This record gives sequence, structure tokens and C-alpha cells, in this order.
Amino acid sequence: MAKSIEKSALLADEPSPTEAGTPNALASPTDSSASGPSTQASGGNGQAEQRPPQPQQAQISVDDSKAVANYANFCRVTGTPEEMIIDFGLNKQPIQVPTEPIAITQRLVVNFYTAKRLLAALQISIQRHEAAFGVLETDIQRRVVPSAWRQGAAARQQ
Repeated sequence: MAKSIEKSALLADEPSPTEAGTPNALASPTDSSASGPSTQASGGNGQAEQRPPQPQQAQISVDDSKAVANYANFCRVTGTPEEMIIDFGLNKQPIQVPTEPIAITQRLVVNFYTAKRLLAALQISIQRHEAAFGVLETDIQRRVVPSAWRQGAAARQQ
């Protein structure tokens, strides 16, 4: 199923120099009103104020019919000078140090430009989530209440 979404300036790669002569589906549409600097009359002195044109969002089509969704609670980031490698897996013992190896189920390899755009998109998403639901605590020891505390709290409530 193809979905039409607005191009995110954070995640879309720019065309490579070899693609410069080919039509680019990610390029912004040209609009005659945005092709040059716009002018706006200012105050009473009759001079025009120069304003750069606003970038336009392009519509791109995304086909997610072959996408596979997996859950991960473990992430490892490694890389080379050219690429970032992000491994995802399921840690069956998230509260303590795992005694068995964590099986990596997905590996994402991206260039550093895409990684930086991904970082920015994730930061925006996390900020929105925390604004709506509160700060996310990443230290599991601060999130998990030991059973002795739960029993003591239950006894105090009685």
C-alpha cells in the first residue's frame, strides 16, 4: 500500500552528483512565486526589503507493504569511518546483566549524514512524547521498584 507523505528535511537524502541530471522524486517542486527573492514594501521610505524564499515541502510516495516490524529493547551502535551500524535485539533479562547472549534480530547500516538526520528526528519525537507524558527515565534501576519496597508500600496502605 503506497502512502503519500510530506518529505521530511531531516530524513531524505539529497541526490548524489551522478543523479543531478535525472529527475529527483525528493526535490522540491518549483513555484514561480518562489523562484526568486520576494520583496515587501517597508515603512515610508519606498525601499523594498529582500526576503529569501521559503523552502517548500515535497510530496513523496512511500510503499511500506514489505516493511517488517520487530520489537527491540536492546541497541548497540558501532561503525566504520564511512558508516554507522545499529544493531537491535531482544534482551530477555533487561533488569540484570544477561547471562545468555542477546540475539541481534535487525541491523541498520546508514551513512553518517542519514544517522545525523535520524538523530534529529528521534530527538523531536522524544521531546514531543516527554511533553505529553513526562520525562523518560533511561536508568532501569530508577524505574524498577524492588519487590521489598512494593511489599512495604502495600503494608503501609493497609
